[in-house]
This record gives sequence, C-alpha cells and structure tokens, in this order.
Amino acid sequence: MLSGMSASRDSSDPFVDIYDANARYVREFKSSNLTGEAEKGLAIITCMDSRIDPLNIVGMEAGDAKILRNAGARVTDDVLRTLMLAVHLLGVDRVLVMPHTDCRMASGTEEEIHQAIWEWAGVDTRSFEIRTVSDQQAALRTDVTRIRAFPLMPKALVVGAAIFNVKTGELMRVNL
Repeated sequence: MLSGMSASRDSSDPFVDIYDANARYVREFKSSNLTGEAEKGLAIITCMDSRIDPLNIVGMEAGDAKILRNAGARVTDDVLRTLMLAVHLLGVDRVLVMPHTDCRMASGTEEEIHQAIWEWAGVDTRSFEIRTVSDQQAALRTDVTRIRAFPLMPKALVVGAAIFNVKTGELMRVNL
C-alpha cells in the first residue's frame, strides 16, 4: 500500500472517495458563471502544503485569484511562465508570494532532502534541484526580484511578499 493511503478505502478503486465527494460538490456547485479571469486581479504563489487554503487566507472566493503552487512556494521558470499568462490574459495585476512556516523545504539542506527521499522511498533524486530554503526572507527577496526583473512582466505589476503562519493563520507581511 502506498504511503498515506487509507486502509479503509475500497482497494479496487483508490479514487472512490474523490468521486463520491465530487458528486456532493456537483449538487451544490455555484461557480458556473465564473470566467477564467482573476476577478480581484491577484495571483498567489504558495506552497503545495495542504494546510494552506489560499483563498480563505486572503478573504477571497473561487474566481477571485489565480493560485500557483509548488514545493516551497518558489518562483521557478514554470511559475514565471504561468504568471506571465495570468498577467497578460487573465486579469492579474498584483502578485503575492506566500511561503509558510513549518515548511519541509525550509527544514533541511538539498542533501538532507535527497537523503530523506532515498531513505523513505529508495529513489535517487540527486539529478535535479529540490530548491530548499535555508533563509525564507532571502528566498522571498530572490523570488520577488525574479518576478520584477522578468522582461515579459509589465513594469507596473505590483509584487508583494508574506509568510503564512500555519499555527496561527496569520499572514505576516514581508517588506522587501
């Protein structure tokens, strides 16, 4: 059995819980009138951590913002590509880069994360960069600079930074 898989799930269909939940969601679905644009003009770059509910954190709803997620909330080439599309085609005019406290990507070095994966799964991941963060403030500075300096972004794009506290729910502004 895969790590994290519940023993109570129907082993013949590992997604039965997903489709059952979706059937309930469909009965109450109210977002069919939304467009693909970010109604509030916001894009949030955050971590894939399941403790983070980006729209609720900033008091928004479906359709209000674009959410870009990856391990560590890093501004990668793919994030820049996606953000460029959101800015030029989907109404985004401000960006919030939002990593969080207690992040696994900020809890060890590249080597330690590679070793942990090796010990846990027996997979050698050393052929690619994990992008760990030893200093979240410095990483935020780098990531915000990457967005601001990206030549395909408008100079008027507003870029902000904050760290989400997973223990208190506070969004702590970082002035860069």
